[in-house]
Amino acid sequence: MITTALYLTIGMVTLATLLNVYRLIKGPDEPDRVLAIDTLYINAIALIILLGITLGTRMYLESALLIAVMGFVSTVAMAKYLKRGSVIE
Repeated sequence: MITTALYLTIGMVTLATLLNVYRLIKGPDEPDRVLAIDTLYINAIALIILLGITLGTRMYLESALLIAVMGFVSTVAMAKYLKRGSVIE
């Protein structure tokens, strides 16, 4: 039962990732694209954690944490760039 739920969840998160890529490509303006990138890294974290659960290892947790930190920093940098025109003042 757990295996079936894991595979179903991986399929759903993969579908959400594909929809985010669509929004990233067809987004009407830059804030929508930044939001798509933000959601895309959250889906990547979910897929990595689900892969770790499926394989039964804790090795993927560190990479998920690294992606979370880098995704947060990139989202803040993009928001600052869109607001002011530069990241470093």
